Amino acid sequence: MLAGLGVGAAIHYYRELALAAEQNQRTLDMVMVHAQTSQVFAYVEAGDREGLAAYLSGFIARSQAAGAEFAIIPAVTPHYCLQPLTAISPLPVLNIVDPLLREVTARQIRRISVFGAMPVMKSALYGLAGDVEIVTAQPEELETIHKTYLSLLQTQTGTAEQHRTLTSIAHAIVKREEVDAIVLAGTDLSLIFNPANIDFPYLDCAALHLQAIEEAMLNSTPPA
Repeated sequence: MLAGLGVGAAIHYYRELALAAEQNQRTLDMVMVHAQTSQVFAYVEAGDREGLAAYLSGFIARSQAAGAEFAIIPAVTPHYCLQPLTAISPLPVLNIVDPLLREVTARQIRRISVFGAMPVMKSALYGLAGDVEIVTAQPEELETIHKTYLSLLQTQTGTAEQHRTLTSIAHAIVKREEVDAIVLAGTDLSLIFNPANIDFPYLDCAALHLQAIEEAMLNSTPPA
């Protein structure tokens, strides 16, 4: 797992995967390497997909040397370079997009809005969302969502006020734009959102990604 993108999300993934392994009487056999969030954002802001792919591939190579069988990136923003990364990665990348698209198809969702970092929201999930229609939030909503997300990323903690603010925006978008779901396309949003406190239609990229990772983990051969 490429941790550090950000730390709060990596901790969430680690906790959930450890719990899944324990519940299934398996030993969690996982390698973690730390990539820099600031470096990832620099590549994205520069429009350098190939550079970001090379940067992340280096960490994946280190994971392979430690015995990893597949790679996971517990963040949406780095998926900006998904296509070139898939081409050069020394390990298969169990990406965050495919589980989302499967859920969209299963639930026959046609119209969504995205919450996450600004590059993810303004690029409509980097064009990786297939045929689903993506409605962009209004400029002031985008700014509030982005600032909230950066705060979560930097502090690794969330507040009740942040939850109320983003929930209010979500309700406004659902009513105004008639979207089928709000896509939580920022893994650090798990610091303030969980199934018990979400009262709007949603798709949680982190939860769907974790489910796919758990399935792959449980289907792999346990270490000797």
